[in-house]
Amino acid sequence: MIRQPMVFWATGALVVFCASFFGKSAERKIRMWSFGKTTDGEPTYRYLLANDKGMEVEIINYGADIVSLKVPDRNGKIADVVLGYDDLDGYQADKSYLGASVGRYGNRIAAGRFTLDGATFHLPRNEGPNCLHGGVRGFNKRLWTAADASRADAQVLEFGYTSVDGEEGFPGTLVAKVTFTLPSDKNELRIDYTATTDKATVVNLTNHSYFNLTGVPAEEILDHRLVLHAAKFTPVDATLIPTGEERSVADGPFDFRKPTAIGARIDQDDPQLRFARGYDHNWILEEAGNDLHAAAEVYDPASGRALEVETTEPGIQFYSGNFLDGTVRGKAGQCYGHRAAFCLETQHFPDSPNHANFPPTELKPGQTYTSTTIFRFSTRK
Repeated sequence: MIRQPMVFWATGALVVFCASFFGKSAERKIRMWSFGKTTDGEPTYRYLLANDKGMEVEIINYGADIVSLKVPDRNGKIADVVLGYDDLDGYQADKSYLGASVGRYGNRIAAGRFTLDGATFHLPRNEGPNCLHGGVRGFNKRLWTAADASRADAQVLEFGYTSVDGEEGFPGTLVAKVTFTLPSDKNELRIDYTATTDKATVVNLTNHSYFNLTGVPAEEILDHRLVLHAAKFTPVDATLIPTGEERSVADGPFDFRKPTAIGARIDQDDPQLRFARGYDHNWILEEAGNDLHAAAEVYDPASGRALEVETTEPGIQFYSGNFLDGTVRGKAGQCYGHRAAFCLETQHFPDSPNHANFPPTELKPGQTYTSTTIFRFSTRK
């Protein structure tokens, strides 16, 4: 019999919660400790999930951010493979969405405007003329509730947030949940998203972790070998808004159907690469549907670490860290330089509310938004 989820409460000191099971002698534990207070005086907490295979994931309730993800290399050496900050101040000041749970609408909405059921809604324009990742204070800048829902075979951490009607211009009160699951016997992190609303709205949730599989952020990711299971991508204009076209990747720098070094063609004289200063585009996944399907694979020859991504989403945004410029100071005082990491954001398409030919992102009362993504880690010789 599995116990019901336990809501965390705080004492300011390290707290350990143990899951108890009938007929099970082993205990699964999620650790929790204080991560400081926000500028509004609200306490925040850090949670550690660990399994039997050497994988550890740390997440905070501010932004439901992944702040650390440690996995072994081919020699068994454990290293943190995501960018982040050492303290809460870094996440409160962050403008790069390091590790963030992004919403209410991940990616860009043109001119901060969309029409739904005959009404036009205006959003903050926080990236040039457009709305990016939910606005000025999106889900990455909000405090989430946390609950331990661990099972005998996995540690499970549930985060909840209620976005009120009109928040950042979006209609409807949205009740969102993000669940992180770390199995005891697999080095994979599963992220499940659900949401309901009391008015018609749009929703597109994702995670914005920055990966560097070397475990050394000073190293560029240009030698990482990437596979994207996509024969088409959505070209963008100069402000990185999709034009509405679905273009073949064949015979160009956007073809990652076979393992290709990220840096192999990133500096080619291509208009799309110039617009984004590299890759910052949405690829249309070939096997898109309601079931989990392969989205991407990345391999780092130096460490032997490999990452596979599966998702239920129809698209994936591959971002090659083009706007990192050395001014972001992260863990242990490290400066995150140009192309020090990559992102693989599983998603519905950017600006979908303004493109009738794109998969719809509308959520109506009585419906439940669901989305799942798995980040699976392994090693190769």
